[in-house]
Amino acid sequence: MKITVETTVAAPIAEVWHAYVTPEDIKAWNAASDDWHTTAASVDLTEGGAFSSRMEAKDGSMGFDFAGTYTKIVPQERIEFAFGDRTAQVAFMPRPEGVVVRVTFDAETEYTEEQQRAGWQAILDNFARYVEGKRPS
Repeated sequence: MKITVETTVAAPIAEVWHAYVTPEDIKAWNAASDDWHTTAASVDLTEGGAFSSRMEAKDGSMGFDFAGTYTKIVPQERIEFAFGDRTAQVAFMPRPEGVVVRVTFDAETEYTEEQQRAGWQAILDNFARYVEGKRPS
């Protein structure tokens, strides 16, 4: 089963793309809630290149690595990647109101569809807030 989440980021495509693929930016936005954070991130933004981010509870009680391999890169348009036996696609679609960022991913079996959708949506919403907050007023 595939799950899709999306948000609209009120920023130019170049800023949205840069924040999505830059390790220092990823560490700033990649969390589903305030009690988690990303402590490390790496990106080799090439087809066949690896990526990873280390997500940890701020209280140190748990953490995990989210890692995979890029399978297709179309700059400022699309990123496709594999992680474990699952895949995901991220589409960047400029619109007059901003850039729609749509993530479609293979569901897993450990968590419910609702939990997975909520978690990925929370991270995407955090991404939009982060990018929009970086913009000059």
